[in-house]
Amino acid sequence: MAAPSAWIQAFRLRTLPLAVSSIIVGSALAAFHGVHRPAINALALLTAVLLQVLSNLANDLGDHEHGTDNADRVGPTRAVQSGAISPTAMKRAVVICGLLALISGVGLIVTGLGLTLTTLAFLGIGLLAIGAAVRYTYGNKPYGYAGLGDASVFLFFGPVGVIGTYFLHTEQLEPAIGLPAAAFGLLSAGVLNVNNMRDIRNDKASGKITMAVRLGSERARSYHSLLVIGGLLCLVLFTASHFRAMPQWGFLITTSALASHMRTVLRAVDPRSLDPELKRLALGTFATALAFSAGLWLAA
Repeated sequence: MAAPSAWIQAFRLRTLPLAVSSIIVGSALAAFHGVHRPAINALALLTAVLLQVLSNLANDLGDHEHGTDNADRVGPTRAVQSGAISPTAMKRAVVICGLLALISGVGLIVTGLGLTLTTLAFLGIGLLAIGAAVRYTYGNKPYGYAGLGDASVFLFFGPVGVIGTYFLHTEQLEPAIGLPAAAFGLLSAGVLNVNNMRDIRNDKASGKITMAVRLGSERARSYHSLLVIGGLLCLVLFTASHFRAMPQWGFLITTSALASHMRTVLRAVDPRSLDPELKRLALGTFATALAFSAGLWLAA
């Protein structure tokens, strides 16, 4: 039986703040427009955490089965790769976590919408989210090995997370919230891009064709700048067009840290030096989400 510490390592708790950022922002946008339902917020946060843990477990198993986790990998040693957790035990954990995410997601959707045709549409989105969490690197044709991981992260950490949470609170759609939704989708894709730039050599050798592998090191760095700058620009445009009070600009306090991060990425020569930047951007994105959301709450 695997030690509890091995499971904690496999859960990759450091990824959870990024996973809940879109939920925090979606709830704050709803409050900004006069609606907030605590039960929706709690269930959405729980579902987001379960989906992220599911993705982490499936990724650990998938990269092991495809041979990407090996001695040449730059990042932290994975649980299945190290032998701390057997493939059989990890498969069982993926199934259990997937079921928990499904139960939590159904509870969230029914609480938000009751039993309507819209509920069925959201259930479909929920099933797609579970499938995306598992199929990133696991299975015969994982989309993460075809360079589609960035698009998936953008979609589920941005529009699906932010707009979906907002709709479950308000049962309405506001076109302008597409800007903050895109912002956090772009920043989250940036986190994945740092991860992929760090592992670019091993991924290429292992046949994992990420966006970074497709672009090459130089263009991947330029692409990274576009993701971060684009995310911040979306927040600026939304705030300028929906300004009520000065606290809404509070998210700008994180721009210096994000700018420092970009400088480090642009100047990096050794991919190994990017490992700390993964955590730095993830926490920077989370801090931006908190500051942006706090501004919305104070201006509501």
